Amino acid sequence: MRLRSKFVAAACGSVLTISALSAVPGASAAQPDPAGRQNEAHQRFQGLSQDLRGQLAGHWFDASAGKLTVAVPTENAARQARAEGANAVVVQRSAAELDRTLDEVKKLIGDGVPGVYSWGVDVRDNQVDVTVNTTKKTQATERFLEKVRGLGGINVVETKSQPRQQAGTVQPGSPWWPGAETYCSVGFAATDANGGKHFLTAGHCTNDANQAAYGQISQQNRLGTSNVGGSRTVNAREGDMGVVAVTEAGWNLSAAVNTWGSPAITVTGSAEAMVGDRVCHSGNTSKWQCGEVKYTHKSIDYGGGLIIEDLTWTTACSKGGDSGGAWLLGDKAVGLHEGGPSQCVQNPTNDNDLSIFQPVNEALRKWNLTLVTGGGDTAAPSAPGNPRAVSTTASSVALAWEASTDNVAVTGYDVYNGSTLATAVTGTTATVTGLKADNDYTFTIKAKDAAGNASAASASVTARTKPGSADAEPPTAPNNLRSTGVTASSVALAWEASTDNVGVTGYEVLNGSTVATTVTGTTATVSGLTADTAYTFTVRALDAAGNQSKLSTSVNARTSSGNTGGRTFTNDTDYQIRDFQTAISAVRSTATGSATNPITVKVDATHTCLEDLNVTLVAPSGRAYPLMRTPGGSYSCHPFPAGRTFTVVPGAGETASGTWTLRIGDNGPGDTGVLSSWSLTV
Repeated sequence: MRLRSKFVAAACGSVLTISALSAVPGASAAQPDPAGRQNEAHQRFQGLSQDLRGQLAGHWFDASAGKLTVAVPTENAARQARAEGANAVVVQRSAAELDRTLDEVKKLIGDGVPGVYSWGVDVRDNQVDVTVNTTKKTQATERFLEKVRGLGGINVVETKSQPRQQAGTVQPGSPWWPGAETYCSVGFAATDANGGKHFLTAGHCTNDANQAAYGQISQQNRLGTSNVGGSRTVNAREGDMGVVAVTEAGWNLSAAVNTWGSPAITVTGSAEAMVGDRVCHSGNTSKWQCGEVKYTHKSIDYGGGLIIEDLTWTTACSKGGDSGGAWLLGDKAVGLHEGGPSQCVQNPTNDNDLSIFQPVNEALRKWNLTLVTGGGDTAAPSAPGNPRAVSTTASSVALAWEASTDNVAVTGYDVYNGSTLATAVTGTTATVTGLKADNDYTFTIKAKDAAGNASAASASVTARTKPGSADAEPPTAPNNLRSTGVTASSVALAWEASTDNVGVTGYEVLNGSTVATTVTGTTATVSGLTADTAYTFTVRALDAAGNQSKLSTSVNARTSSGNTGGRTFTNDTDYQIRDFQTAISAVRSTATGSATNPITVKVDATHTCLEDLNVTLVAPSGRAYPLMRTPGGSYSCHPFPAGRTFTVVPGAGETASGTWTLRIGDNGPGDTGVLSSWSLTV
């Protein structure tokens, strides 16, 4: 049996689309946004002199500046870095000091300390982070923390939960099955030295030797064999990675990654992600999700003796069922999905809500495999149309233009002042600041896509700043930011007005690090959000000269479930179904009046023996409605079918509102499963 439940994605049928499952019509997708600057930062890093690289205490991509940033121990090294085209930060601790501190932390951790679940270097803060789940603290934890704080250069982060190796629900048309077990997402296609076909996925999906791999549930449509010979999987300190050999006739490999509603992205090669990179992943459950790399080479302790080192942690959302799926940096393969929180967390602020991947190059090297690649996206976007100046001040020019088009997707625009890049934006407006009063300036705009292709320059637009002295003083930061209401798709915000030496002209509201809206007053509503999701907002003030205040303090808000006023209610939390135990999951119904006749219950669960299970719906009144009962006697086991629907006639006087509970009892030995989601229409 496996160490963890595994939930997978693979393609069914005669073509195996590795990490690029067939697009789902109507699914939304956001394209990754590394574009030219991010690619340039990676190229810049590779081109640094050996002398400078030997002095680095860390490096990362600074998205706000659009440049490679390096940490160095001296000002002389900083000057050398700037001369080689990188931003530089002088830090207290060298790479050798950080490594020595991390080694001491590892020695103290040994085979595990209760509650301590991750440790690694934070290059941006030039320290070693140790993260602790306070709900699992013991005296041993306190003794460890006392010793580790004495090392110096340590930042202890306390949380109340932690990531896990994920499990989840299957989506039609995109699973692969390890034998009769549950499913995992497919990673990248690869070939061996003899041309043999394989795909990479998570090691916790492949830890059974010589296990048949299928493209359909109930052990149908075999595509090959997982972990051939027992030597093609790792789920330990070395990493979380595994190989499935694609041996059956009719299955072909593809380099096209599914983006779940937008055109596929063709993998052109592999890369190593750096802190600050914008990365995206394709998974069976959360579909297409993007975020920023927060840590690289960071370790995690999942408990039970399972410690994995050198993983990459990101702010991208993920869910159970994404395990093993493809992570991309633009069109470069960077990782295999490894773990994350128990549910999708947008804009996470805590490390326990981050999503984690295994670097893919390590897996390719370990098994001497070659990544399957394609030609990539080489088509440039069209040039932006109708560029124009919409307003000017003594020190700024506001510009606007018509959106460009692209064969995949436009991810942003670079605005040039003459031949100099002035700013980069994702929308079709920009304000260029820091200009001289009473001067003429000429601007052009270029569009860019996820593969780094840039359009031809737009027509030029000339504007003259207003006469007078430029205002260089920024407004004060907005105060008392607060949420004044939420819906399933929006959050209403309010704050106290800022002050300025000339005058405040507006406010930018940021959702995480992205400007969500701009307003002139002290209230705003951010719309287009996802139901039942946590968001973090800040606000900054603007003046007529384009000066920006510091960010306000942040406020966290969670959108409502989206069920208000409707009659269908869902719980997407995963609950393990264990031998001789009962998994219990509840939903809160706000529907009014009597319960619908019939009540409909849809259950997304996995279990290797449905005949072991009793499934019961318990109403707010306490009345129990049996949905499925164990047959008793001798029987053959069959897998629980995906998306099973039950109907039940409510008892007299049963009202719709209140807490409804689904109970799944496992009355047999030796089988595992997960209740991943269920919905109630009442």
